[in-house]
Amino acid sequence: MFSLQEPPLFTRLDKADRILISGAGGGFDVYAGLPLALALRAAGKEVHLANLSFSALYGLDLDVWWEEDVARIGPDTPGRDRYFPEGVLARWLRTHGQPSTVYAFPKVGVRPLRDAYRFLVERLDLDAVVLVDGGTDILMRGDESGLGTPEEDMASLAAVHGLDVPDKLVVCAGFGVDAYHGVNHSHVLENLAALDREGAYLGAFSIPRDSREGALYLDAVAYAQAETPDHPSIVNGSIAAAVRGEFGDVRFTERTAKSELFINPLMALYLTVDLDALARRSLYLERLENTRLMRQISSIIEDFRHELARTRPPRQFPH
Repeated sequence: MFSLQEPPLFTRLDKADRILISGAGGGFDVYAGLPLALALRAAGKEVHLANLSFSALYGLDLDVWWEEDVARIGPDTPGRDRYFPEGVLARWLRTHGQPSTVYAFPKVGVRPLRDAYRFLVERLDLDAVVLVDGGTDILMRGDESGLGTPEEDMASLAAVHGLDVPDKLVVCAGFGVDAYHGVNHSHVLENLAALDREGAYLGAFSIPRDSREGALYLDAVAYAQAETPDHPSIVNGSIAAAVRGEFGDVRFTERTAKSELFINPLMALYLTVDLDALARRSLYLERLENTRLMRQISSIIEDFRHELARTRPPRQFPH
């Protein structure tokens, strides 16, 4: 049973002792899960961090690899390019006295990615896996007018859906940021309502600016922006701006110079759903089961979209 006094996300994770929080969509997605990880660690949980990586992992030294597709990134792990969010996060964690290993998965298909997750589940004796999406395109079922950038999110969702773990959740932060990749957020709300009817939507709550977790998140995003000046995270920059209470067309990187942003308080919300229920609602996730390469996922999604007789038309917010 849930209570208004505690977000259902924390109620679901109350009995879990060892939790993996993993960035679903690659890049800096794991950063969006940092406030949650810090809150759970403060509550006495053993929390591990992982991320589907966009970095050049296959150039790393052999001793970094714990398993074929599982790299253990620490503060002193030398990256092979300047874009290395996992290494930056590991260094930030060390400066704040936090466990500083960040597990990284290469961009692979569902089969090898599931094997990598299964390896961590067994080695770390996990009770729960929480996939974190910076944005909300992981909530798309496939027939929407736009899907955002679904390949990595769907690889992660399908991989974890096939795991035998007591609790599996999806948490999204950054509502609205995927509009710049074609997501219609009326469809996001429609999908959440459908999940709610199934008892699979676990509600929303804000990342408070004046909380320890909020303050450390802002610090981590600023640190990452300074360490990765050529490619700072637009998603986490937007979430951080929202946590600070900024609004409208806020400038925090030259990467958005040609875009008009709409920073607003909804971006600082955590939206939580049951992972297996979300996976079951996907119209094409089963087709990804035997993929081994990310480009296979792209092709399957493209073929599925061509087969659709029509997509759900975009809808404007009525207010």
